[in-house]
Amino acid sequence: MRLPPLNAIRAFEAVCRHGSILKAAEELGVVRGAVRQQIDTLEDHLGRKLFVRDGRRLVPTEKASAFAEAAGAALTILRRAAAEFEETGRKRIRLGVPSAFAVWWLMPRAADMQASLGDIEIDIVPMPVVEPLSHHPDFDAVIMGGEQRSSAGMSETRFMEDEFGPVATPELAARLAGNPQAMAADMTVLVSRSAPKLWAEWFAESTTPPVAFSRRREFEDLLLALGAARSGLGIALAPKASIEDDLARGILVAPYGFIRRPAGYSLCCRTPDAKRPAFVALRNWLLRSGSA
Repeated sequence: MRLPPLNAIRAFEAVCRHGSILKAAEELGVVRGAVRQQIDTLEDHLGRKLFVRDGRRLVPTEKASAFAEAAGAALTILRRAAAEFEETGRKRIRLGVPSAFAVWWLMPRAADMQASLGDIEIDIVPMPVVEPLSHHPDFDAVIMGGEQRSSAGMSETRFMEDEFGPVATPELAARLAGNPQAMAADMTVLVSRSAPKLWAEWFAESTTPPVAFSRRREFEDLLLALGAARSGLGIALAPKASIEDDLARGILVAPYGFIRRPAGYSLCCRTPDAKRPAFVALRNWLLRSGSA
């Protein structure tokens, strides 16, 4: 089968990401009619419709979604290969990292990481909402926590286990007396909008009967929720790796301990990058540091 026209693939992939012809046109710097024409060209080439309409939003069909994911990965590989002509000899990795993990686990180890990696530059970008690398063509790699969402053209390396549990200041934790049901009485639950199901998952995975909290405060990301917990505002769920220093200093305590999650933390990069020396060096450092 002949390959579809590249411009048609670019337009299609942009529409899939945005769910909008207008936004895709703005990204590509063309008028809406040009994007519609490219979609028509691709549908004629493939012999089938690629979208259904849901209100004002265009939703790709199941097969079109799979094609869009593969197209996005292929376009990113082409962009990166072209960039190599301009960045010969440059050793730089733009790394997306969950915000709390970046602040409380990665940054305290930044000097050791840099000493180990030498002249390789790691540009650390905090992510309030953790998303797969396929959603971030501007990143070279991401660190993923929780359940992994593998996709075509990606390589993942698990470098550290993941444990999580409720944490609070010692004063608040003392009022709980080790009884999870005591949280319901007068405890404020602190929730991150970036991980809204985390409390439900903890109750299920720890086999603790669910609690109906009397008060609830929501924050944009886990970093803010944990900051509120440190100030004594309430009780939050935290990955152990993100608050090791707070635990060691006695700023936060875990009244019910931590439970292990199956997925752990992984470094995710594009498969063509996985064997490049800079990525191998970063992966090896994470494996050493995650097992320490």
